Amino acid sequence: MKQILYILVIGISFLTACKSQNVNIKTTEKVIVKASEKKIKVFFLAGQSNMDGRARAFNLTEEDKIRLAKAKKNVTLYYNHQEPVSLQVTVTQEHAIKNFGTDKLFGPELFFGIELSEKYPNHKIILIKRSRGGMSLYGAWNPDWTLEKATKMKEDTAPKLYTDFISYTKEILKDFNKEDYELSGMLWVQGETDSAVKRFGTIPGETYEENLTDLINGVRTEFSTPKLPFIIFQVGHGKVVKAMQNIANNDAFVSFIPQSKDENSDIFYRRNPLPLGHYTYVSMKKIGTRFFEYYQKDYK
Repeated sequence: MKQILYILVIGISFLTACKSQNVNIKTTEKVIVKASEKKIKVFFLAGQSNMDGRARAFNLTEEDKIRLAKAKKNVTLYYNHQEPVSLQVTVTQEHAIKNFGTDKLFGPELFFGIELSEKYPNHKIILIKRSRGGMSLYGAWNPDWTLEKATKMKEDTAPKLYTDFISYTKEILKDFNKEDYELSGMLWVQGETDSAVKRFGTIPGETYEENLTDLINGVRTEFSTPKLPFIIFQVGHGKVVKAMQNIANNDAFVSFIPQSKDENSDIFYRRNPLPLGHYTYVSMKKIGTRFFEYYQKDYK
């Protein structure tokens, strides 16, 4: 009898405590379930050929392939208006096939996605990539696009990439509830064309800081994410690189990934010999991984 009374007292005390804190068993279960839900992490990727990717996929090691197979389970790639696919290497254009001797290439997205998958295995991850080789920020990628600017860069018949990227991304995201995803960051690999002073003069480089600032602010405004992280990989030279550094120094949510010409440096990224150029398999793997490291370091 005493045992029964003791159990009753304990039970009444527990229920009283729960009531005083506005807690019940069902409420607790709901909180646990909600806390276990993981938002989809969405990343934007944009730029010219080294973002598009010119690393030969046949160099992937068996370990790389095993890691990629696992990443396919939770990483989806949207690439240049093609059908979305689980993370994979991409089939490239005919001219690239001729130059690189293969139709299977990849860019920073591959190992960036693999690293994200391994770090966030319980999240779905979406990578939205819009890229095209040879395009400038002064012309095709310019938020303040004009026919005059595009013509100067010989891009008057090319897509208006900034406008296209915005509409493409919005078209993708409209299929998801806003409560179900978070915009996690944007990766940028572009600047070589604007650095080509002999071909296009000094204006593209001199206005690069203004144009890239406009692009960053434009993307943040379009997607109502004023603190969207923006990570820049150093390409190009001269005033273009200086502009990248200035933006990163003056915006707490912009990061700059430098590179060195010193082959013994950890931030050296080897390219194929000219006239082919572009980053090798080892370098592109390193670039994708470096994007992930900067994201984790600066914005996790």
